[in-house]
Amino acid sequence: MKIFSLLLVLALCTTFTTLKAQEISDNAIGLRLGDSDGFGAEISYQRLLDRYTRAEINLGYRDSREHDAIKLTGLYQWVHAIDRGLNWYYGFGAGLGSVTFEPIPNPNNPNIIEDVDGGFFALVAGDVGIEYNFDIPVLVSLDIRPEYGVVGFSNFDNRFNFDVALGVRYQF
Repeated sequence: MKIFSLLLVLALCTTFTTLKAQEISDNAIGLRLGDSDGFGAEISYQRLLDRYTRAEINLGYRDSREHDAIKLTGLYQWVHAIDRGLNWYYGFGAGLGSVTFEPIPNPNNPNIIEDVDGGFFALVAGDVGIEYNFDIPVLVSLDIRPEYGVVGFSNFDNRFNFDVALGVRYQF
């Protein structure tokens, strides 16, 4: 009976350890698709740093009627397993970018076109999300990234941006 109990405890520990273990690819590249006053599509690259942490770099470009902008963001993330293939993560980082605005008509006199100043900006960001690692080398994620502008152009997004995005990445 003692041997059976010992084997049962060992089997349970092995099961829980297996469920706790996670497979995170060394590299993943793809797109992060969002808007929410964010940058629309971003090229996204993730690099595993150690067993439970990774770096993520995103480069986004936006060309709209009102403005053109480019933004580079870097994040440090901690990844935790929920279930087999399903992870949640959180992290923080920073970014920088540049924005230019299209000229707009003066509201008091439509015949006068005003240039709106753009410029450089820097931001800090948080990140929290959930991801699913398929059996094929595809990773799908949904994340929320609040960003706060700390330096530079102050009128872009009122310094605060709450970006929600869906990510699709190829793992290698």
